[in-house]
Amino acid sequence: MKKKRKIVILKSIDKLLLISIIALLMGGMVMLVSASMPFAEKSFGDPFTYLYKQSSAVFLGIIASLIFFLTPTQYWEKLGILTPLFAIVLLSLVFIPDIGVTVNGATRWVKLGPLPNIQVVDPARLLFFLYIAGYCVRQQEQLRMTFVSFLKPMIFIIPACLLLLLQPDFGSTVVLLMVTAALFFVAGFKFRYFIILVLALIGILGLLAYFSPYRMARITSFMNPWDDPFNSGYQLTQSLIAIGRGQWFGVGLGQGVQKLFYLPEAHTDFIFAVIAEELGLIGSLLIIALYSLLIWRIFSISLKAINNKRIFQGYLSFSIAVWFSAQVIINIGVNMGLLPTKGLTLPLISYGRSSMIITLISLAIVLRIGCENPRTKVNKKIGG
Repeated sequence: MKKKRKIVILKSIDKLLLISIIALLMGGMVMLVSASMPFAEKSFGDPFTYLYKQSSAVFLGIIASLIFFLTPTQYWEKLGILTPLFAIVLLSLVFIPDIGVTVNGATRWVKLGPLPNIQVVDPARLLFFLYIAGYCVRQQEQLRMTFVSFLKPMIFIIPACLLLLLQPDFGSTVVLLMVTAALFFVAGFKFRYFIILVLALIGILGLLAYFSPYRMARITSFMNPWDDPFNSGYQLTQSLIAIGRGQWFGVGLGQGVQKLFYLPEAHTDFIFAVIAEELGLIGSLLIIALYSLLIWRIFSISLKAINNKRIFQGYLSFSIAVWFSAQVIINIGVNMGLLPTKGLTLPLISYGRSSMIITLISLAIVLRIGCENPRTKVNKKIGG
């Protein structure tokens, strides 16, 4: 019976989504090794240190993903208000002395004994997606009729955004607000209210940037990084040099120069520039194509769930799709000088253990939703 159940699950899994995940994961590990070797050698005396760390995260992420994949998704809908409360607690931990960890002036990590440092925004983000998806299901009629229904979840979202800005983590704040606005729009929030919401968010984020010298410096350096190429524009100019050197086919895997202590964060925020330098335009387009395939499949799973009246599952997978879209577009846009520096990583490719684990868990949930979607027989088999 168990063997038959496994066969049913494997047959109903979205194979294109799974292929894109595996391809990005494997390609990401190769590029991580290439991008991180010089820094790892200098910092730890072992060029493969980041490979070992990322591999451990992938291993833990796969184990956690299997657990989430085998869990019927209706259980997540029942968590309700617990998810945003837990998310806010997580975001608050970074401000507790001896628990919060500061790196490069940002306090975004917590240290829990012998465990690796955890970037709290990663699990908190997924918890908020669960909450907002559930809220939109419970309040769907009110969302279509009144503006007040939008204000209720702000009781949790506004404190979360303030905590993120205090870390500071402007990029994650933008992504959380983008996903929230997009999900409300899909849930039927009146268009005129949606426009007011979007304009208000743009205004608030603009004011926050204007009154923050650090963020204004990033914006001005983005507009013309060559005005100050050795200070505020340094990251972007080095990224553009890396991309320019790649031309059509790149300089060859492992042969990049910019990662040799010219390009900061070459194995995290600016790994796409390393990809462009070593694999060229063709390699960069291949990565973008894989992300496009992955995001398209998640949106397809979301649409199918909504059409099958599985609204929570549809909204949850939609929020994950918007999150991936935003993070990929912002990261690549920053690397190419099209957007100001945000500090967001490239999913499944950039180094980041907590990010990798939560990304794999999120994709496992989407795969589960896809398995619950297609046929009535499949739903009965794996629905609990």
